[in-house]
Amino acid sequence: MQRTVTRDGHAIAYTEHGDPRGVPVVVLHGGPGSGSQPGALRLFDLARFRVVMVDQRGTGASKPRGSLRHNDTQHLISDLEAIRAHLGIVRWGVVGGSWGAALALAYAGTHPASVSGVVLRGLFLTSEREVRGLFVTSRFRAPRAWRALMQATRCVRASSLPSACMRSMQPRARGHSNAVAAAWRAYENAVLMHKTAAHKRTSSKHDQTTTAKYRIQAHYLAHDCWLGERRLMALAKRAVASCVAVHAVHGLRDPVCPPGNLHRLMRAVPAVHGRFVDAGHLASDPRLAEALVAVIREVFGTCSAPD
Repeated sequence: MQRTVTRDGHAIAYTEHGDPRGVPVVVLHGGPGSGSQPGALRLFDLARFRVVMVDQRGTGASKPRGSLRHNDTQHLISDLEAIRAHLGIVRWGVVGGSWGAALALAYAGTHPASVSGVVLRGLFLTSEREVRGLFVTSRFRAPRAWRALMQATRCVRASSLPSACMRSMQPRARGHSNAVAAAWRAYENAVLMHKTAAHKRTSSKHDQTTTAKYRIQAHYLAHDCWLGERRLMALAKRAVASCVAVHAVHGLRDPVCPPGNLHRLMRAVPAVHGRFVDAGHLASDPRLAEALVAVIREVFGTCSAPD
């Protein structure tokens, strides 16, 4: 059943799954802007977990969709605390993938007393280096889709594509944003799948959903997600120093968040437990999913359900 918590003019949507008396865990989706993915529930034994899935501000079922007002990382962290308190949960586990992994570290570092443990998948370090890698270096994985994105943004230089995408998704761009969002989605999918993305006709409703997603994503990427790699590492250190166990699983063939990201985290915070898997970026990859299930069981299996 979907519920909402209202804050700063935003209705933040969340759903609960599993045993209401089970071990509480919150799942943080990627993007930014993607919204919760029901497939993430396959990672949990719902007979013993109480899983809370949150649609971050402006995403998924949260309203207003695509809104950038009062929408930044610190607000997302505050939203998680508000939902935790609203549900009467003292401490919960945090599971996040991609951007959600970065948000998980930021949340755990800000409110370590609220967190029983952290599991990360495909860590995004919120660095300019990674954004350049996605929009510039990865073009060789999906040249047709990349050229279509260059054309949609009216960009003439590869190095300028990241900033062109961010500008094109500003609310004032209106109709132009729809075309850029569709091309951005096709390019992202092609990079993830390493094949030419099919260009399909979509409904106006779907166009609006896609535009809202990439408007949020552009908003966050343009500001280094209000974190940046150095600050994110500092928050991870604070979480670990406060006795929050951090475990991570990363695909060796991840084309979006390089495996080097986890190496960097483990060098900066040696207490992080990292595991590499012969897999890509998405949690739907069977090898990655299998490893995540094992790590979630390992990290939270000894946690006690609330009395």
